[in-house]
Amino acid sequence: MSELVAPSPSNESATAVVEAEHAVDIVLLKRVFEAALMSSQEPLNITELKRLSDTPLETVFIEEVLRQLAKKYADSGIELNRVATGWRFRSRPELQEYLDKLNPQKPPRYSRAVMETLAIIAYRQPVTRGDIEDIRGVNVSPQVLKTLEGRSWIEVIGTRDTPGKPELFATTQQLLDDLNLRTLSELPALAEMGSLLDQSGNHES
Repeated sequence: MSELVAPSPSNESATAVVEAEHAVDIVLLKRVFEAALMSSQEPLNITELKRLSDTPLETVFIEEVLRQLAKKYADSGIELNRVATGWRFRSRPELQEYLDKLNPQKPPRYSRAVMETLAIIAYRQPVTRGDIEDIRGVNVSPQVLKTLEGRSWIEVIGTRDTPGKPELFATTQQLLDDLNLRTLSELPALAEMGSLLDQSGNHES
C-alpha cells in the first residue's frame, strides 16, 4: 500500500487555483480587476480585490490572477506592480521622458538636507531629531521634517523614554509605494533614492 504524501505548498497553491477556476469566470474576473486597478488612484490590496468577486476567493488564487494580468502587460507601456499597500498600474519608468513632453512642469526637487534626513530615517529608523542631528553634524530645520511629513513619507510613531520624550520618526508605506517597493528590505542604495523619488509623482497611469 502506497504512503500518502502531504501536498507541497506549491501543489496546494495550484490546487486552490484549479478549484477556483471551476467556480469563477476567469476572463471576466481579469477584466474586473483590470478596470478597478486602472481607475483607482491608489494601490488596491487583496482584501479590496476580493470584494469585486461574487464568489469567495482565496488569496493565492487572486495573486495568480494578478500575475497573469501582469504578464499580459509585460510588453506594453504600462506595468502592473505590487507595492507596500497593494497592486497598481503605472507607466514604465523608461518612458517617463516622453510622457513629460505632455506636461513640461518638472516634479519638485528636494534639497540635500531633505534627502539626507529622509535617508537617515529610512535606514536608521526609528530615530529622533537629535539622532538625525548627531549623524548629519548640523541642526535639522523644522521645515525639513515638515516637508517630509507633508509628502507622507515620514511619521511620528511614538516617543523615546528619555528626558524630554523626543518624538521618534519612521518612514511610511506611502514612501514605499512612491519608490515602487513592497518592504523596507528592498530600499535602494542611497544614491538611487533621490532620483526615484523625483520621478514618483509621474509614474501612475
